Amino acid sequence: MGTVAAKIRVMPESTDIDMESLKESIRSAVPPSAKLHAMDVRPIAFGLKALIAVVLLDDKAGGGTSEVEEAFSKVKGVESVEVEEVGLI
Repeated sequence: MGTVAAKIRVMPESTDIDMESLKESIRSAVPPSAKLHAMDVRPIAFGLKALIAVVLLDDKAGGGTSEVEEAFSKVKGVESVEVEEVGLI
């Protein structure tokens, strides 16, 4: 089996959220079954920014991205978590 890369969009609760603090919190929340590959901040609209995280997962692990999504959604200041892309590498 191979490795899966998942691009996950993390939306903060408001424009007042410090994106650097959110990055650190997301970095700490990555479950042991995943490896954080990259993070970037993307402007959305009206001052709102999204955090884009790329995580690498073993494609034999059951559950796909659900464990990562759940961990990210529990981070303080996170409004929503959405998988944008998933693909084999």
